[in-house]
Amino acid sequence: MNPTPDSNSSPNSSSGTKAHTFIKKAEEEAKKAFALSIYFGIWFCALAFLDIASIKDKPFSFAIFGFAFFKAAISVKFLLIGQAIIPMKIDREHGIIRSLFVESLFYVLVVLALNYVEAGVHGFIDGKSFIASMADFGQSNPLKVLAMCIVYWLIVWPCLIFYCMKVIMGKEKIRALFFGDRKQAKH
Repeated sequence: MNPTPDSNSSPNSSSGTKAHTFIKKAEEEAKKAFALSIYFGIWFCALAFLDIASIKDKPFSFAIFGFAFFKAAISVKFLLIGQAIIPMKIDREHGIIRSLFVESLFYVLVVLALNYVEAGVHGFIDGKSFIASMADFGQSNPLKVLAMCIVYWLIVWPCLIFYCMKVIMGKEKIRALFFGDRKQAKH
């Protein structure tokens, strides 16, 4: 809550408080974006590594990890923009699961669309047609694409649940729940 300026304060103190609040919010969003990018990046790196490891003659390149983190950062950007446009609504009567299910599917579709674009970029870099490379995503196998969507949903779902738990319980209680409570340990 912003302090109310008293009658003795200058007009600039109110704008200073607003600027300070804006800076704090920007810092929080940057921290959130960074943490989510790391989380998504680790998952996308693991999936890229699994893909290379499962194909016998596919050459290994560390570039896949760069693409994975790039895709993670882009995914997080779209996720945060989506949350800004359509904020998550937690219906306490129905709980977190029912409140977020449809939104989680939307975020999976965003990640899936980015995968199609990534396939097009990879193909274009390799000298192939962008559109044809996009069409070849998932080896043009709908079951493989569906399986990937399920995996992506399993990546997004815990993030959304964690975010809602933080909104409902508060940042400090969540931190204590996951990492312990130093205050309680001292007593």
